[in-house]
Amino acid sequence: MQDVFTRLTLLRRPRILARAARLGARNYCRRRDLRRILGYGGMPRPAAAVMRLLELEEGMNAARRAGEAGYSIIRHVDVLIALAGEAAYLGARANAKTAAPADRRFAAAAGVPPCP
Repeated sequence: MQDVFTRLTLLRRPRILARAARLGARNYCRRRDLRRILGYGGMPRPAAAVMRLLELEEGMNAARRAGEAGYSIIRHVDVLIALAGEAAYLGARANAKTAAPADRRFAAAAGVPPCP
């Protein structure tokens, strides 16, 4: 079983999808976007959210590769944006836990910008 960060680093997608996700992750808002993608209910922890997003994305990528008529590139990019945003949030939390108390505010600034 691979951990979350290993699965994220092994993810390989077409350059255009990866670039769209990177650009969209700049405006990612966890409260707004994650609820829209995963559905309403309790907000999952970042690691659990990444795992659920990876499962969704795997299904979408399989549909893309098979050329299915129901495949939505917009939905796929939305999931990739959320995946990139959650990964950045998860990485910032991991860095904040290992940082010295004075450096925690800078580690939080390295993650996803706050929601409007």
